[in-house]
Amino acid sequence: MKHVSILVPNGHYSLVNIEGTYQIFSWVNNFLQATNRQPLFNLHLVGASRSMTQTNGLFTINPNLLINEVSQTDLIIIPAIHGDVQHNLRMNAQLVPWIVNHYHRGAEVVSLCIGSFFLAATGLLNGRPCSTHWQFAQEFKRQFPEVILKDHKIVTEADGIYTSGGAYSFTNLLMYLIEKYGDRELAVMASKAFMIDIERSSQSPFTVFMGQKAHQDEVVLEAQEFIEQNFSDKITVEKLSQQVRVGRRTLERRFKRATSNTIAEYMQRVKMEAAKKELESGVKTVSEVMYDVGYVDVKAFRDVFKKVAGLSPVEYRNKYSSKILKMKKEKEKLAV
Repeated sequence: MKHVSILVPNGHYSLVNIEGTYQIFSWVNNFLQATNRQPLFNLHLVGASRSMTQTNGLFTINPNLLINEVSQTDLIIIPAIHGDVQHNLRMNAQLVPWIVNHYHRGAEVVSLCIGSFFLAATGLLNGRPCSTHWQFAQEFKRQFPEVILKDHKIVTEADGIYTSGGAYSFTNLLMYLIEKYGDRELAVMASKAFMIDIERSSQSPFTVFMGQKAHQDEVVLEAQEFIEQNFSDKITVEKLSQQVRVGRRTLERRFKRATSNTIAEYMQRVKMEAAKKELESGVKTVSEVMYDVGYVDVKAFRDVFKKVAGLSPVEYRNKYSSKILKMKKEKEKLAV
């Protein structure tokens, strides 16, 4: 059996990550025992003290092991910890060397959702791929430039370190681990028991581009506003630099530094976000949406849309348009 240490940190930890991991891995053990096989996981809730209460006071977890009582472990699970990273590090100062020490002694390490921020602060992610909640991707890039962020991914793995995308996508990482430590059949059974889409690999369809405006560069903010108000037009970098009264090279440099995107990338993301909203309404055809956001080449629009959203425009409309879904339901009723 693998010794699993599910960390219960100080601060506003994710109860869902902790309880969900314990519940799903416990189900695996019970299923294996019911079919006359050995359980896979030796589960422990591990903390710095015997009672760990969320900072909002709503929930308290009582770890069954303290970190200094764990002499050897095979798998460390880091849940999401909300709030300021530096504050969380100060509150959990004992956990950082504990995680690093056990990793170097052979333990594998998992971060769930924004637990990646805490894991990155240990230095173990430097030079390695990592995912996190898409909503915090830009902040993650700013704080940890040495980490290779793959924010479109639901699961990353490198050198015994695993990370998951945002929110409930952590369940996909759990299925991945069950298959890795058990087998495919076991993972499929677990996915069916908890109704988890085992094949989901990208969080791109769930991403909402909100613009990177948490900076103080007034010129870049003006450029962003101009792009967002005129996204259907053909905007060149030269025209944009004239609009904000700054030289082209200076604008490109400042724009990249402030938003982590090139101007071309930002224009593309704004256009695709507008296209997603149009497709969700289900009122217009894909071709009409394409023209509305300034594209004339069907293949180019489809390729860019799929790269950003993880689905083709037709697939995206069929999945998220309330109008299309309503039509499907009416057809199903008629068929019955």
